Amino acid sequence: MMNDPRAVAAANPVPPMRLKPNASKSIFKIIFGITAALAALLLGLIVLLLIGVETGPIALLIGLVSATLPVPLYLMLVLWIDRYEAEPLWMLATAFFWGAFVAVFFAYLINTASGLIVTVLTNDVRAGAAFGAVISAPIVEESSKALILFIFFFFKKDEFDGVIDGIVYAAMVGLGFAMTENIQYYGRAVMQAGGGGLTIIFIIRGALAPFSHPMFTSLTGIGLGLARQSRNTIVKIITPIFGLAAAICMHSIWNGSAVIFGPGGFILAYILIMVPAFFIMFVVIALALRREGQIVREFLTPDFQSGLMNPLEFKQLGSIWGRMGASYGAFSRGGVRGWQTCRQLNQTASELAFHRSRLARGIAVRDATEREAAYRTAMEDLLRQLRGGSH
Repeated sequence: MMNDPRAVAAANPVPPMRLKPNASKSIFKIIFGITAALAALLLGLIVLLLIGVETGPIALLIGLVSATLPVPLYLMLVLWIDRYEAEPLWMLATAFFWGAFVAVFFAYLINTASGLIVTVLTNDVRAGAAFGAVISAPIVEESSKALILFIFFFFKKDEFDGVIDGIVYAAMVGLGFAMTENIQYYGRAVMQAGGGGLTIIFIIRGALAPFSHPMFTSLTGIGLGLARQSRNTIVKIITPIFGLAAAICMHSIWNGSAVIFGPGGFILAYILIMVPAFFIMFVVIALALRREGQIVREFLTPDFQSGLMNPLEFKQLGSIWGRMGASYGAFSRGGVRGWQTCRQLNQTASELAFHRSRLARGIAVRDATEREAAYRTAMEDLLRQLRGGSH
């Protein structure tokens, strides 16, 4: 079974090849990246300008500070989920700023325009506001946030392996979107009711429901993650569509509970829908992490059998608690340097396991043999460093 990725010779003597990137392609990617970043920043500044026109500069500044201060804590909580194979920093940043700048820009324009159209047609301001919140916002916002997830799904197959990746990328998009949206809500609260109004809105949006947007968009991410894991064509088509539809429906119910039924409806929806959904999401994350652990153990078995790692090292790499224990042990023996080496080993081992998993599922991987050799050589070096630090 030499063609089976799980049985690739663990003692492969082929030295890792350092792939030389095409210079013209690299320059094109750099130019494209800079251009895209500047365009996204411009859209974000336009949104802030529009919010500032509505609220005034002082309320805008207060809203900006109030919305951004808790974001680092939220980001750490989301990134903690990604325990086995940490996603590239540039992709996480792209997802976050897509939500904060790009998605929120188009949502702001389309939601405002749709609300005005309905207001003119019905001659009823409340009808326009209700349509914008319950119909337009869920469809436009979830679709605009989902776009970057679909881009990652189709064009970065080597970094979108399953449900956990879908949830993490979706949560980053949602946090970025919520941050910018909160600037507007907090600024309005300051403008209309002063500090007391800001406190109430901050408790509702920043404390009780800070993960509403990430949770809605995570349903799309879960759908894409299930599609990536499956070999069934029907599943690959249906789950992303169903995930996006579920995100739109849940978002609409959440907005509608307050718009249609008032504060009482909001509280009831929070207790009966949001709280259970939050715990269900925890269960989904736990099951997805369990699956990733199984992948790591299965596809690192050849390396264990060949003697690259000993039983303890194999056991530690195959579980979250084992990795945490190994990191603590490396820190106690080698300080920060030992801890960093252990983290690099964990990441490299996961990269190797998921690389083999992608090949086993028939996903084409460029330079597969060279990657295999590079990962194994890196693991050998990191294991040697950790073992040397234990003496």
